[in-house]
Amino acid sequence: MPLRCTVRRIPSALWRAIAVCLSLVCPSIARGQNIAACPRLNTDTSSASAIVVLGVGTPNLTAERSGTGLGIAIRGTLYLFDAGPGVERRLFELCARPSVKFERYGPVFISHLHSDHTLGLPALLYHAHNPNEPFHVIGPPGIRNMMTHIVAAYAEDRAIRVHGGQQMDSTRWETDVREVTSGIVYQDPNITVTAFEVPHGKWAHALGYRVQTPDRTIVISGDTRPAEAIVKACDGCDVLLHELYFRGDDYGREYHTSPEQLADIASRAKPKMVIIYHARPTRALDVY
Repeated sequence: MPLRCTVRRIPSALWRAIAVCLSLVCPSIARGQNIAACPRLNTDTSSASAIVVLGVGTPNLTAERSGTGLGIAIRGTLYLFDAGPGVERRLFELCARPSVKFERYGPVFISHLHSDHTLGLPALLYHAHNPNEPFHVIGPPGIRNMMTHIVAAYAEDRAIRVHGGQQMDSTRWETDVREVTSGIVYQDPNITVTAFEVPHGKWAHALGYRVQTPDRTIVISGDTRPAEAIVKACDGCDVLLHELYFRGDDYGREYHTSPEQLADIASRAKPKMVIIYHARPTRALDVY
């Protein structure tokens, strides 16, 4: 089957309708773009956090949107949430900005095992590497099996690079994987991450994340249909990053959240800002 590629922007009228709905319940709205929203990332003792939008894409192959990936940077560490296709190139773009400085990577938190949220994991395993540390991944049950197979797939590559004269750091392919479902799943002096389960079609486990930094509370929905867990996790949070799906078909109702449903969630969760990401157009290739 020939590769089909669709480049299609979400109609501006739909964005205006969403903005009207959400502006009634939320004082500030931001729409995820394909350019990293990246203020200066502090490498000093400042406690200010930065949200970095690395990709807002869907399973559809497009030239304008990288796969789903978000980052939260604080005190020189960049924590990644989901790893869609192309995420490593977005990181290179981020590093190329003169005003952007971060010294190390925190763990990668995976919301669920759909391919458009995990295809970037092999690239991150290679590129998002802290010297003399394993690659840290936290996600739902099944993520350990996925990482085991990814590492196995590159076993020959690792052997050649480590023992074939390149003298590459042997820890580059080592992993530290934790499977989680709910509760506090990670904590360090910069950040506390709490996972909560959300309903996403037939997936047995899909996660959202509540991220507490010294200066604000950030909630990431992951892929989900409307969930009371998101309202509870946010509860007046500073930023709610939430997925969106425009089509009212059976797939959309079982797996995703409509504009009207997101407006209802925002009216009850009362976030100070809503960032829409992973928005799926009304007409696009059906690739799940």
